Amino acid sequence: MIPVITIEGATASGKSALAIVLAEALNTEIISADSRQVYCYLDIGTAKVTKEEQKRVKHHLIDIINPDETYNAGAFVKDASLIIEKLHSEGKIPVICGGTGLYIKALLKGLFSLPPLPQEIRQNLKQRLKEEGLAALYAELKSLDPLFAEKISENDTQRILRGLEVAIGTGIPLSEHWQKQKSSCKYNAFRILIDIPRPELYQRINQRIEKMLAQGLLAEIENLFALGYDENSPGLNCLGYKEFLPYFKKEAGLEECILLAAQHQRNYAKRQVTWYRKGNFDLVISPSGITTF
Repeated sequence: MIPVITIEGATASGKSALAIVLAEALNTEIISADSRQVYCYLDIGTAKVTKEEQKRVKHHLIDIINPDETYNAGAFVKDASLIIEKLHSEGKIPVICGGTGLYIKALLKGLFSLPPLPQEIRQNLKQRLKEEGLAALYAELKSLDPLFAEKISENDTQRILRGLEVAIGTGIPLSEHWQKQKSSCKYNAFRILIDIPRPELYQRINQRIEKMLAQGLLAEIENLFALGYDENSPGLNCLGYKEFLPYFKKEAGLEECILLAAQHQRNYAKRQVTWYRKGNFDLVISPSGITTF
């Protein structure tokens, strides 16, 4: 089996910093397992590693698609597997770092296959999204597939639609498909979790949002509009961007959007913590332990 190292944890827990230190020590490279950092032009709001940090250690699966494109666990597994095999052939142990737990789970435990689903289901869901709103669809997902709904953000449009599409199209919840899948793992993973007390985590999230605004998050969103992307682009529906769209549409004040962004980030972090509690990790460390790792 091919050895890999994963660094996992909630948003703002310090994963990237640890990954860089570890990758430098092992003379290896990092594979990003972050569903938002795949997008070009989304740098500040995704807390993407800086160009300087990318010069220190090569990062893969960052800036690989445009904001109007979609990406999923299947694409991640395919892309990451090719990179892992290449690094392994070079005698390197890949460091996989990210907070998108579904991506890492799919990589380590394998993907299940689904029969083609009628396109009418997705089209109908998109129409309902416009008419009823995302909150209504998320409530329906919680009813049809509470386990999957618990693991994702109530603002994750793509995964909410996917969860409903599978539940409606197959009659079986997506979470149940995951449970029934047969492991096809070909990796020997050493899994590291950064565990952080919730009060400290929430404080970090609030500070991160303030830092993002100071770094020019609003200008970054304006640039996305200037490039021709809009509220229908998957990239602009990401956590950290979607919350500020009402500000640009003059439907809400900036302070209101900031509070909403912080709340959504905290809700997302809470779900991540719940997800990781169910995982099996080889090493659990605190953020303070990163400096002495």
